[in-house]
Amino acid sequence: MEEKKEEKKEEKKKIRVKMREQDPLVRARNFNEVPYGYVPDEAVEEAHRCLQCKRPTCKDGCPVEVDIPGFIGLIKEGKFLEACYKVKEKNALPAVCGRVCPQEIQCETLCLVGKKGDPVAIGNLERFVADYEAEKGEIKIPEKPKPTGRKVVIVGSGPGGLTCAADLIQAGHQVTLFEALHKPGGVLIYGIPEFRLPKVIVEREVEYIKKLGVELVLGAVIGKLHTVDELLNDEGYDACFVCIGAGLPMFMGIPGENLNGVYSANEFLTRANLMKAYLFPEYDTPIKRGKRVAVFGGGNVAMDSARVALRLGAEKVYLIYRRSEAEMPARKAEVHHAHEEGIEFMLLTNPTRFIDDGKGNVCGVECIKMELGEPDESGRRRPIPIKGSEFQVEIDIGIPALGTRANPLLTKTMQDLKLNKRGYIIAEEATGMTSKPGVFAGGDIVTGSATVISAMGAGRKAARAINEYLKWKYWDVSNLAKAI
Repeated sequence: MEEKKEEKKEEKKKIRVKMREQDPLVRARNFNEVPYGYVPDEAVEEAHRCLQCKRPTCKDGCPVEVDIPGFIGLIKEGKFLEACYKVKEKNALPAVCGRVCPQEIQCETLCLVGKKGDPVAIGNLERFVADYEAEKGEIKIPEKPKPTGRKVVIVGSGPGGLTCAADLIQAGHQVTLFEALHKPGGVLIYGIPEFRLPKVIVEREVEYIKKLGVELVLGAVIGKLHTVDELLNDEGYDACFVCIGAGLPMFMGIPGENLNGVYSANEFLTRANLMKAYLFPEYDTPIKRGKRVAVFGGGNVAMDSARVALRLGAEKVYLIYRRSEAEMPARKAEVHHAHEEGIEFMLLTNPTRFIDDGKGNVCGVECIKMELGEPDESGRRRPIPIKGSEFQVEIDIGIPALGTRANPLLTKTMQDLKLNKRGYIIAEEATGMTSKPGVFAGGDIVTGSATVISAMGAGRKAARAINEYLKWKYWDVSNLAKAI
């Protein structure tokens, strides 16, 4: 009898504590957050699945180097605030990371528990402790270090910029963060929908960065208001970190893309998120509400666009993707949620042209069926058109969600900054150092579209490198000679 009880306990340990969620049919028509998050008992139960490995491989998968066993061990003991403080030693945005980071391909994929069952839900636990701290109102602000007298400017307030700012301010430097838009947060605020990442969460995390002492300047388009050279030479900044993202939308290059009703995913999500068009006319930013919407792409942005369109009242939302579901780069959780909510996946399908209703509005899209051939440079099987398989789909909104490119607004003002052939800044991976002295770069403007956590990792690396740069920039050569 005792053996059977032990067996049941072991089997239970293989299965993670699931996070409760809104019913799919209910959430498909509101913008409220989908998962509810853990309650304390659930968090403790999930934390007890952690083996507290002596050599924790999970840490190797975290771009910002969070002490994962350390904070989970504190959750086991019911020390939830201490667990949050432990996370914040390395990660200034835990409530964001707990919600949108792809833990399943980073820290969780390296979790040893996952070899015999589900890996520990590291992301869910990170979210829990961050929300617990906010709920209790016991935000711990580290003591301010001794000022170094050095000034650093950061261009872009997305996840990379916020992380770099937090690290540099805690190193004692004076930090000013410039943001082009009227709200800070970058892609966190304009790109990720409310039901995945509530704006109040982003605002809370940004407020923490400000409390650390970072100066935030909004509505400041660097390249127009100031150039980087002016900031370094005239405004007294000693170093600069550029993390402006890659916000220039890509289109498909097919006939009819200029018809009314065809939005880039960037514009569609920005109107819905940052400008609250879903609350029109309460907020004066209209967005066309379609009955039949087609989204083109297979990434997280495509999933977000499709699910936003559904919540705006669409009767039918098609997700049109030229490969199979197995090749989709979107997170599995987002694909799963889209299926649950009734998004219709049209796989191995590629658009060839948008159809005009005769008045300049889109009324349909012509597509062609595809089959998969040999793998291409991305490692995924190449989609090949099937001759004679063309067909049409009636739509009134079309949303290409094919990724983004580098916006040249800032970089064209920096003639001595080396770019690659796609217009991205060339920077050392380990440091973020660019060809321009004193200028560092990271995130999507260097790598192209990537994840929130990878941008944060780039911000951390750049902060370390800037610290070292500032030491050498002001090194007294005469003192060095005496020391030798």
